[in-house]
Amino acid sequence: MKFLTLIAAIVLMWIVGLFVFADRVQDFTPASEPERADAIVSLTGPSSERVNAAIRLLELDKGERLLISGVNRDVRRGELRALTPGSSKLFNCCVDLGFEAENTVGNASEIAEWARKNDYKRLIVVTSDYHMARSLLEIRSALPGVVLVPYAVSTPTLARPDWYRKEQPARRMTLEYMKYLAVLGREAWHRLRGFHPERPMSAPTAAPVEAP
Repeated sequence: MKFLTLIAAIVLMWIVGLFVFADRVQDFTPASEPERADAIVSLTGPSSERVNAAIRLLELDKGERLLISGVNRDVRRGELRALTPGSSKLFNCCVDLGFEAENTVGNASEIAEWARKNDYKRLIVVTSDYHMARSLLEIRSALPGVVLVPYAVSTPTLARPDWYRKEQPARRMTLEYMKYLAVLGREAWHRLRGFHPERPMSAPTAAPVEAP
């Protein structure tokens, strides 16, 4: 009986945590433009919306450079430029491309090396709203001491209060919640043991790109 009660309590805590996480996802959508930072980083995703949002921030002079992390190795610089809005001159002078990252951990390592190389202390982080919490965790782990300003790209299906009633948004939210919990658990274990493993750094291939 006590075992069943414990299981029920764990399930209840998991469900409550999921809805708290969903509220946080929705809160990441910016109500206004961020204050200027040293630079901007964009984590690539299933669409070009993240990169487009980051390019727009660069055009608004919200940072001196932009790193687009996790670019597909088969994509040429000119092809990516053709898919994004804005000035070709600005893109050519102030956008760096990172081709090494294949996941969020890789994004964090790529961003960390780029920020250290350029001595950036404050970064605007652009990614999808559901991906933001985990991205911030990973980047803070790889780059402690740097201020991260989230600038989330809204996912319309997750912005609805009834997201849990639809299969696709419910699956996406739940999967991201589980990934977030896994990173939280990993970081808690590292703190408990008093160390953090070294991560290999990967440099962007292009030449010279406040937490809430």
